[in-house]
Amino acid sequence: MTNVTDTAPGGRSRRRVALILVAIVAVLAVIFTGGALAYAKQFEGRALPGTMVLGQDVSGKSPEEIAALVTEHGESVKVSVTAGDQQLEVPLADLGVSVDSAATAAAALERDDSLPAVISSTWSGEHSVEPVVEVDEAAVAEFAKGLVPEDMTTPVDAQVVFDEEAQAWNVEPGRNGQGVDPQTLVEAVKTKAPALESFSVEQPIEEIAPAITTEEAEEVVGTISSLLEQPMSISGADGETHEVSAERRSDWISVTPDESGETLTIAVDEDAVREWVATRADKDAVKPENGIEQVDEAGEVVKVVSEKKDGLEITNTDAVADELITALKGTTPLEAAFETKKLEAEVDKVDAPKDEEEKDEESKDEEPAAEPTGEKWIDVDLTNKTVTAYVGDTPVWGPRSMVDGKEGNETPTGTYEIYLRYDRQDMTNAAYYPEGHPKYYYIPDVPWVQYFHHGYGFHGAPWRSSFGYSGSHGCINLPVSDAKWLYDWASMGTKTVVHR
Repeated sequence: MTNVTDTAPGGRSRRRVALILVAIVAVLAVIFTGGALAYAKQFEGRALPGTMVLGQDVSGKSPEEIAALVTEHGESVKVSVTAGDQQLEVPLADLGVSVDSAATAAAALERDDSLPAVISSTWSGEHSVEPVVEVDEAAVAEFAKGLVPEDMTTPVDAQVVFDEEAQAWNVEPGRNGQGVDPQTLVEAVKTKAPALESFSVEQPIEEIAPAITTEEAEEVVGTISSLLEQPMSISGADGETHEVSAERRSDWISVTPDESGETLTIAVDEDAVREWVATRADKDAVKPENGIEQVDEAGEVVKVVSEKKDGLEITNTDAVADELITALKGTTPLEAAFETKKLEAEVDKVDAPKDEEEKDEESKDEEPAAEPTGEKWIDVDLTNKTVTAYVGDTPVWGPRSMVDGKEGNETPTGTYEIYLRYDRQDMTNAAYYPEGHPKYYYIPDVPWVQYFHHGYGFHGAPWRSSFGYSGSHGCINLPVSDAKWLYDWASMGTKTVVHR
């Protein structure tokens, strides 16, 4: 038995057609995909389709090409500025406008360049990129100010000045000038420059008030007047009141514009204030002066050469200066006071000088005395009319007879220091009595002069034949040899104690 399978002619035909269709679709898919990839490849690292910069299609352009386009366009922009009778055409750069071409190009390429993104951008339409533009407002304002012609007046600020002769604070009035309000140009450039299109702007020239007006200066003078009217004083250590005068306060204050140049400020010279307070405190302070007592061999006091004087120290100088500075910066009164601390003085015991005969007798039996130590000082005894030189508590010379000031020209008492010396000096009182007056005198070449207080001093008196009485014009007259010894022994600063 034979089995025979028949294949219908129609079935084979349908399979063949299906296979052909599949093959055609596959071929078309390969062709489309390859084309799309090739299409997308040309935009790699370049602007995608639809990218617009400054109204131009930059699709497919490189960053360098886009930057060159932006630079060229920016350089071609002109700004027409009208100011008064002048009209200027200036590039953006002159107005402080900078165009960042590289940043603009980078912004144009910021889009995704993958295959789907490229295909999508092809159908999505335009994509505009704004140029990157920066405006330096200060540069624009400076350009605007430069539009004022040189022959136009400049505003003059009011000032506050001190008249030394009249001892008064006065106002020098301000004056209006001609100028510009630069904000007009600044706002126009900020608004229009980013489009990188030429444009026009009118900058008016108008009357400009000074930064510091006369009214403002008058207010400052009023403040200073209130400050100077307030009483300010410091109570001294001795109970005396030290007034801080308006004239002195005026020396310490000054009026100048602040850093902006638009406001007047009152400044206080703090260093000068502190220096004055410190000087005032130094004058109120009292330096302690040790007393001097002559004692005999038993230690008993035989004579008080000079009484001790306790001192005073000012303890709050800085605090008082701070109070004064604070008061000067306001308009309130000041009542400060120096505070003090007592400084105890001491009493120096010195051997009473012995007469020459007693010294000679003792010197025959005694060993040579040790070299004395201590401060050099000179004792002037107005009662006994003698001068004695000491080293510490040991007399090393004298007592020597002298002539002190006569009645009406008494030698002053006190503790002093030698402050001026001459080996020769002409002496006269011509400053008080003219030549020919009964009291006038002129003595040339007075030898070995040492001043210890104002015009009072030691000197040789070759015109005198005897000593030990009152008869000079106030100086201590000595025999020439004694004056020379004292001159050679003493020096600048040697303490001199004058007493009765």
